[in-house]
Amino acid sequence: MPGKVEQILEMALQILEGHPDGLRYTELNKKIIERNSEFNYNTVRTATWDLDVKESDKVYKPDRGIFRLLKYRDSTITPPTSTEVVPSIVSQTTFLREEDFYKPFADWIVEELEECTKAIKLGGNSFRDKWGTPDVIGIRKSKQSDILKLPTEIISAEIKFDTNNLIAAFGQASAYKIFSHKSYIVVPRQSLLEDIARLDTLGRLFGIGLILYDNTNKEEPDFEIRVRASKHEPDMFYVNKYIRLVEDELFN
Repeated sequence: MPGKVEQILEMALQILEGHPDGLRYTELNKKIIERNSEFNYNTVRTATWDLDVKESDKVYKPDRGIFRLLKYRDSTITPPTSTEVVPSIVSQTTFLREEDFYKPFADWIVEELEECTKAIKLGGNSFRDKWGTPDVIGIRKSKQSDILKLPTEIISAEIKFDTNNLIAAFGQASAYKIFSHKSYIVVPRQSLLEDIARLDTLGRLFGIGLILYDNTNKEEPDFEIRVRASKHEPDMFYVNKYIRLVEDELFN
């Protein structure tokens, strides 16, 4: 009869089998306890904190705090059928488009995040520029009741519906900093944990905000701030060049 540590490690591997994109350390421990409540939580934590070392032939860390089976390092591998696998959302998202989330996000960034006093959806080629157009752009202005008036800020956001090629989306959000005081990238919560972790780290390094959302529900996308964007001073030449194109809609 294997000891508790061996049982915990075996269970951890079984759980990771059903999560091809990997699991965070705390989430993995939680699932182990859910499967066997007789395990002591501290024992589980001690057993799994270096899971990638103890099971180095089966497990690796794609990023800090995330465990993933080596067999899934190649993303072309089809994951097995398992009760742990999240049900396919293809049928739910078939008739949804990225554009369906522009207006909900514009409302959310004003009403809940309070990053803007007004935000509008753009997308497409509104700026008529090869460097791209933000999907949502907003302004933050001082209220008439404010004692101290602050300069107007421009906030831009790049929203992605597809979970593939998120690094390109990060590049677009970076380009918007040339005319924006703050820039955000908004990606599906269903993205690979490894990709979200990279975007999180890059966002903190380059001052770009990261927001997660549910791309299966346009009525309740459940936007969640992961990294708040840092303010910087854009190039005023480009600010005036691009904002002039949306001046009437954004400022009136």
